[in-house]
Parts: sequence; structure tokens; C-alpha cells
Amino acid sequence: MEIYSTLTRSKEDFKTINNNRVNLFVCGPTVYDDAHIGHGRTYISFDTIKRYLEFKGYAVFYIQNITDVDDKIINRSKESGIPAQQLARKFEKRYQEDMEKLNVTNVSLFARATDHMPEIINQIQRLIDKGFAYETDDGVYFEVDKFEEFGKLSNRNTQDAESHRDIAQTTKKNPQDFALWKKRIGVDEPVWQSPWGDGRPGWHIEDTAITEYYFGAQYDVHGGGLDLIFPHHEAEITQMEAVSGKSPMVKYWLHTGFLNVNGEKMSKSLHNFITIRELLETYEADTFRFFVLSTHYRSPIDFSKDSLHQSERSLDRIRKYYDQLDVEVEDDSFESDVLSKHKLEFFNSMDDDFNTPKAIAALFGLMNDTKNDLDSLSDEDKMAIKAFLNDASHILGVNFNVPSVGAGSDDLLDLIGDVRSKLRANKQYDLSDEIRDNLQSLGFEIND
Repeated sequence: MEIYSTLTRSKEDFKTINNNRVNLFVCGPTVYDDAHIGHGRTYISFDTIKRYLEFKGYAVFYIQNITDVDDKIINRSKESGIPAQQLARKFEKRYQEDMEKLNVTNVSLFARATDHMPEIINQIQRLIDKGFAYETDDGVYFEVDKFEEFGKLSNRNTQDAESHRDIAQTTKKNPQDFALWKKRIGVDEPVWQSPWGDGRPGWHIEDTAITEYYFGAQYDVHGGGLDLIFPHHEAEITQMEAVSGKSPMVKYWLHTGFLNVNGEKMSKSLHNFITIRELLETYEADTFRFFVLSTHYRSPIDFSKDSLHQSERSLDRIRKYYDQLDVEVEDDSFESDVLSKHKLEFFNSMDDDFNTPKAIAALFGLMNDTKNDLDSLSDEDKMAIKAFLNDASHILGVNFNVPSVGAGSDDLLDLIGDVRSKLRANKQYDLSDEIRDNLQSLGFEIND
């Protein structure tokens, strides 16, 4: 199996640090609002990656952090009048409910930042002791100039860098030095005691404190969205490798591509910001999951009503085919010649940097090669195909064993087409066009 690492910008043979064990960390949400479909894209991708690694026989320990102390949470708390920790718990719960609906169920541990204050403070103190960090009147900062390899993940240097999420402070040695600890600046914000006074951690330090506690200084896979490469993941590398003296911190860095809406970046100002909860009011969760996996996890993905309808129809085709395999899988050891080529294509695609769109294409290749001959296949062939589809369903996290929404839809469309032809023959164009427009609004392409 090969996977692409952002650090080396190349595909590499997948070799774990500890035999068949994989330690996987993915940056979780900052819980001040409901999760949006961009979050859904990332977490569906890594849920699928974990499913496949386990299917291959790896024991995967998957941690996702919960950022439950942050400037955004504090600001939203002040706006809403809800205490910061109460607000964070509310949206943490809603986030986990959303993930459950998307069948993102394979996180081994959700690690809250506030539950790991001793580890955070300990790591900051060690960075100070080693000369990589310094205290000022308003906090503790990492001195970027002390770490020679800063920028190796993002290919940026300190001159190109931009300060991020920290208010620029005149007390910093370098404007690019990032906060490890922020001293109290207001009376109505959550604080913790530390050797540097009451305050709260910076954004980056929570992740390395958590991963060091559970995984040690080095581990296998770190994931997140493309937007986190700089400065967040860059800062993580800088902190962890500086404090431990070991490199690399992570063997493989995996990043999901951006999700756009109708070709534009998703934002509230453009009124195209869609939460997972809003999406699931209209679409089945499996449809969105299938839509996400129809694009490679590293590629950008464009969300639109038409693309969701296309995914809905494609998934329905698989379900209809699955339903026509009218056998129970009593023996999955039978090797079917009909199946072997497409099964190999599926697993070769997943072994090639988790290429889910090519894996899904292998499913449709199987369907296209056998759909006209299903009645002539032996029960053993059908059982082998169904067992494979069960495996694919589990790996992708999409349920194929559901009555097809479009069962008989081809016959229904033929019937509607006949009705429209008669209406047009009788020059009842208005009614014919109304039927066409309604079908197009449902995602069907109608050409007269």
C-alpha cells in the first residue's frame, strides 16, 4: 500500500512504526458552532481511511482532539451570554451527533484540550527549559528563529510566514513567534493556573501535548484539512521536534482538499454556508458520504444540488443491483471468475492512496459486466459478489443493503416519457414542459 505524504510530496510505501499498529491523529473541531459540510468531507475521508486500514489487518488507535478553549469560543460566549465551557459542551455534543448521522463512528478517543492542561503546561515548560520558548508580559511564545527546519511542511520560511490567530504583540521577539500560553486579559474568560500566571493555552500546543501523551514523540499518521498545513501543522512539528529532539514527528501527513459550493469558497458572507444539520434535512446521510468518496480525498470537491442528485442516483443503482442478488451469504470463501478482476481493481485502488473514486468505479464495472446475466449466475457467484459488496459497503461506510429508492425507476421514467410523448403529440406543450421541468429539478436530464 502507498500513501501520499504532504511532507515529502510523494507517495510512499506504508510502513508503520510498531508492526501492524497505526497511531492516527486528526485535528478535530473548535466547538463554538455547528459543524459544516467541509468538516463532514474531512471526517468522512479519515473515517474511511481508518476502516480500510482495519480491514487490512492493522490495529488503529484514532484520536481526534476537541478544541474547547479558544478565542472563537470566548467571543461567541460573550455574544450569546452563555458561559464558554457550557457553550463548548453544547456544540461538542451536537458535533458528535452530526458525525454519528454521517456514520463517522471510528474515532477511538475524543481528547478535549481542557482535559489535558497538565500535559500542555509540562510541554511549554520543557520548551522554555530547552531555550525554544520565552515569557513576556502577555504570554509565552515559541521562538521560531531557534528552529532551523521551520517551514518544511508548507515550504515557507519565516520571512514568508504570516502571524495567525494571535494578536500581534510588541513584546514578541519576532512577529512570527506563536503563542504557547496566553495570560489573562479579561475577567470573563476561562483561565487555568500556570507557572506564568493565570491564562489559557495557544491553539497549536494542545495537539502536540495530547499526541505526546498518548502516542509519544513520534507516530504514524496525522491528518486534517488542507487549510491547516500552515501555520497549525507547521507549528505542531516545530514544537514537538524541538521539545523531543526526534524527527520526524509524523511519518505521513495526510490532508483533505477544499470543499467549495457551486464553485465558490463556502462562507457566511456569500450565503452558501451549509451545516451538516441543514444538509441532512434534505439529503440522506449516505448520499452525502457517497458524494464525498466519489472524489479523491486530496482533490478539491464542488458541492452542488446537481452533484448530490447524481450521487443519489449512483448509490441507488448499487442498491438496486445489490437487491437483485437474491441470495444469503452463507459461504464467502468461493472465488468467482466473474468477480475477480473488479475485486482486484477495488483493492488496488484503495491501496493506491485510498483512491475511493477508482474503487467505486470498480463497483460499477462489476455491475455493468454482470447486470444482464444475473439470472444465469450460479448461487456461488452471487454469494461471492454479495460478500464483496458487503466488504465494500463496510469500508466506504455506506449501506448498500437498503431498499432502492429508485426500484423500478427506469420503468417509471419510460412511462413518464410515453405520457410526455402523447401530450406533445396532442400539442399539450405546457403540461409536457411542466413535467420536464419538475424532472429536471429532481436531477434528471431530459432531452426532447
